[in-house]
Amino acid sequence: QVQLVESGGGLVQAGGSLRLSCAASGLTFSVYHMGWFRRVPGKDREFVAAIRWYGGNTYYADSVKGRFTISKDNAKNTVYLQMNSLKPEDTAVYYCAATNRAAVLTAPNEYDYWGQGTQVTVSS
Repeated sequence: QVQLVESGGGLVQAGGSLRLSCAASGLTFSVYHMGWFRRVPGKDREFVAAIRWYGGNTYYADSVKGRFTISKDNAKNTVYLQMNSLKPEDTAVYYCAATNRAAVLTAPNEYDYWGQGTQVTVSS
């Protein structure tokens, strides 16, 4: 049974930082591409960042480029999202997702497995 468990969310002031973690089990993590998405109430899931299975190529939404960094530790079966210079508009529930087939990692329907999400709230 595949499980993705996010952690590291919380309340932070604007300009602050958080690091999200997503621990994976039940799959061969090293061959999976991983992504981070976020959702605010009333809106669709929004792509945030993604990383290829080997930890090489990374992709970012324009809104987070230069502030967020995705990384993947295949030895720990964990993907991270370092979030710096946080803004109130970054407030959302953040989800990690996994796929071993996607060519377009920005599309949520390319992912097979999802975590339950972790809340990030940025106060102004």
